[in-house]
Amino acid sequence: MASDHYFSASPASAENLRQIRVDLNGRSVELTTAGGVFSPDRLDAGTAVLLANTPAAPAGGHLLDLGSGWGPVALTLAMQSPHATVWAVDVNERALDLVRRNASNLGLPNVNAVLPDGVPDDVVFRSIRSNPPIRVGKNELHGLLERWIPRLDERSDAWLVVQRNLGSDSLQRWLASTFEHGYSVHRAATGRGYRVIRVRRHGSPPTTPLDIVS
Repeated sequence: MASDHYFSASPASAENLRQIRVDLNGRSVELTTAGGVFSPDRLDAGTAVLLANTPAAPAGGHLLDLGSGWGPVALTLAMQSPHATVWAVDVNERALDLVRRNASNLGLPNVNAVLPDGVPDDVVFRSIRSNPPIRVGKNELHGLLERWIPRLDERSDAWLVVQRNLGSDSLQRWLASTFEHGYSVHRAATGRGYRVIRVRRHGSPPTTPLDIVS
């Protein structure tokens, strides 16, 4: 139906479960996806660029995959950091069910797949990784980032991947103006028509300025 999107809370389309094989964290793994979620047939190009251009996750603490879909980023974080708690957050209940299924099948008990309100208010994140849902619209996207980026721990980074022709440069400018005090925002990498934007929350004293990629 026309109103059924990957960011729908409860997709009305047929589930149509399927198995796909993808490479995550140097492993070839078989995962379950379904209709009504983002990129059900493959690892999408933006997420691949994000995974290829971000460092290994911190070894402990809380890590956030914002807009998890069926879970490639959350699963990667959980494999990299088995002693960390990984939060896979999405509004799509079907996507969250897939994350839980895939995490269980891969033996990753440190993944919590929850709706946004399922994350306790006192949790702060050592890292945030996101291929954000650009197509929800600018106001919704900005509200999403204004909610979660302030929950970065001190001296921690958020990494966002955005397609250039869908407004990555304007989003970077908005991030820099919105998170002006106590943060720095820079483009960390480019690839396949995507930008990886890095947002650092500084501590006191401030951490080293970020390198700029032109």
